[in-house]
This record gives sequence, structure tokens and C-alpha cells, in this order.
Amino acid sequence: MKAAIIGASLLGLSALTAACAPVVQGGGPLDLPPGLMETAQVTSVVMSSDWVNAKSDFADTFVDEVQEELRACAYGTYPLQLRVHVEDVDRAGRLEVLLRGEGVHRLRAMAELVDPARGGQIVGRYPIEVGTQAGGRVIGVLGDRQMMVSEEFGRALCEVAFGRNPRRPGPHNATRG
Repeated sequence: MKAAIIGASLLGLSALTAACAPVVQGGGPLDLPPGLMETAQVTSVVMSSDWVNAKSDFADTFVDEVQEELRACAYGTYPLQLRVHVEDVDRAGRLEVLLRGEGVHRLRAMAELVDPARGGQIVGRYPIEVGTQAGGRVIGVLGDRQMMVSEEFGRALCEVAFGRNPRRPGPHNATRG
């Protein structure tokens, strides 16, 4: 009985630590080959992180927003997977934005584009650091900070990996840029 409890505890602990392990391999920047820039489509996004000061829904929001941006800039047919390790997130405090009328949400992450047809070979690697304005007092207090910084990350990834911004500037998106 004790062996079963210890085994189950170790299994649970290993699953917990595996969930926190980075999904990226790391290394220097690596640009996508020009042919893939034009023909790629990102079919899945996996996110990992070591930081603990985040709401449990950050990963879901991040993945949704990044996928939305990538659908607008990587519209080819050749399937790639995206792995992202978020190293740091700093969201402007709601009270700070209310008092000062300004603030910046920041995110730093490593993104790797992986080709499943080539046995998971990394075909693109991008260290990305973004910042976006909190949006003034009203938006800064009521807005979805996670969505804003995640969308900005997705746009930056589109720019560096695929050479195009998926959105024109305007009020139709959270970051307005």
C-alpha cells in the first residue's frame, strides 16, 4: 500500500515538473527559410513558463491570441508547430494606470517553429520581447492585460518570422498598433 502511494506521488510530482519544463530547446536566433516564410501555416501552439505570478488562464489567453495573429500572417498550407517559452511577463498595475493614466505591459519569450514532417526539427527560433501601452485610465483598469500583451507578442512573431504584420493599425484590436 505504501509503495503504491509513494509511486503515485512520484508520478504526480514528475507530471507536475514536466508541465513546468520549457518546451523549447533554446539556442541562437534562426530565421525561417524563405520558402517556408511564404508557405507555412502554424497548426498548433504550445506554451510553457517557469514564472508563477500569473493567473491560471494566462496560457489559454496567450495561445488563443497568438493563434489568431498567426492565422492572419502564416496562411500557407505547410504545417508547422509553434513552441513558446514565456520567460517574463510584467503587466502594468491597475492602480498605477488609474493614478498615472499610463503604463506598459511587457512580455519576453523564446519562440521556436518546429517542422513535424522533419522529425520535429527546429526551422525557426526567435527571442522576442514586446511592450504595449496599457491604454489610458479606463482601458488600463478594465482591459484584459493578458490579451493585450499576448496579441502584441503574436504580432511581433508575425513580423520577425513571416515578414508581415497581420493587422493594419487601428482600433479594431487590443494593441492598436
